[in-house]
Amino acid sequence: MSADPAILPALPHWDQTPADLPTAIKEIKAALRARIAASGRTVEEVFAVIEDGVRAEVEEIKTARGNGVPVWPVIDYADIAAGTVSAEQLALLRRRGCLVVRGHFERDQALAWDRDVVEYVDSNDFFTNYRGPGDDFFGSVGSKPEIYPIYWSRAQMEARQSDRMAHVQAFLNHQWEYSSDGVQWFDPDQDSLYPDRIRRRPPGTNSGGLGAHLDPGTLDLWMTEFNQKAFAHLFDGSVERYDPWQAAHRTSGRQYPGTTMCSAFRTFQGWTALSDMDHDQGVLHTVPIAKAMAYLMLRPLLPDVPEDDFCGVTVNQVFPVSEKWHPLLLEALTGIPDVKAGDSVWWHCDMIHSVAPVTNQQGWGNVIYIPAAPWCPRNESYATEVRNAFLTGSSPSDFPAEHYERTWPNRFQVDNLNPTGRRGLGLT
Repeated sequence: MSADPAILPALPHWDQTPADLPTAIKEIKAALRARIAASGRTVEEVFAVIEDGVRAEVEEIKTARGNGVPVWPVIDYADIAAGTVSAEQLALLRRRGCLVVRGHFERDQALAWDRDVVEYVDSNDFFTNYRGPGDDFFGSVGSKPEIYPIYWSRAQMEARQSDRMAHVQAFLNHQWEYSSDGVQWFDPDQDSLYPDRIRRRPPGTNSGGLGAHLDPGTLDLWMTEFNQKAFAHLFDGSVERYDPWQAAHRTSGRQYPGTTMCSAFRTFQGWTALSDMDHDQGVLHTVPIAKAMAYLMLRPLLPDVPEDDFCGVTVNQVFPVSEKWHPLLLEALTGIPDVKAGDSVWWHCDMIHSVAPVTNQQGWGNVIYIPAAPWCPRNESYATEVRNAFLTGSSPSDFPAEHYERTWPNRFQVDNLNPTGRRGLGLT
């Protein structure tokens, strides 16, 4: 039996990026180990609980792949809208932590949005003025560009504020435990309009892809007070109670600043397909194990990891997942099935994901990035910055300050917002 968390030693915390990172890393790792030890268990014991569970999931996923059984859950939009998703489908979604929504939008609508994006950038001489990748991360794919740093096109905003998007976001938000301890941590039925970019990858592309990583934070996951509360069961001897779907304490503080940060709390990351994409054409892969985050959080505390290292995690970079530290997890890396224009793809905000490389891509690979980011204190705070960016045509503050659209006369305007869009920007 674990000790009462109230009598365990307190953890130091840094709610701003520590000035002396190596010293802070050593201090927090020692404190985390001491807290676990005070619960009556060792780090090795609590890690073994998580590792055993993850290993069972990995073996099941590998067996399914070997037998040709789909690993990614697939749910029809019509069932989400009608409330007829089966209990079996819901259980698989919560275990896997990822989802393809078939027919989220009508195919013709998605293809029209794709044409609108082309017209939008062409009418504003985007390619003449393009200055190259604005960040080191997506720049690695060799885009020319592949990731378009635009945010305020009609296509993007119509998709963000549509009823069909709101239905799916609410469905996904409701998979979380959003009320506990007398607190409602977020409103599952209202999303903020978190603006992100688009990807257009043309036929014949050679792309280096993106390595396995995750996006909920970096060293702040261990070092900030709100994250220490969010992941408390991993560090107080009650690891069996860890729940990746528990929202408690996750909706207040922000990540440490960086060029790849996310100021919002997202229940799911996601994108909507604007073209058909086959499963072997440089597509998204995930490690479809919702509880894998516990493995990642505890792995740096084992004795084979240097005292000033969190398995390669550091500030101002994405959270890396590697063969050196996480080979078991990477055995489960699984790509999405074939998708059609209008389908959408979603993965839990803590989920390991990558994009496979491709040589001479067949067909287009076009998506709008739209997550599920429910209304909560953290997202309400960021909405102020998003609203100002929208009104001025600026790049949102989470992204490189490129600001291509400030002078574009045909960007989406405030008069075009519907009630969902206005709420999502905090305008009502």
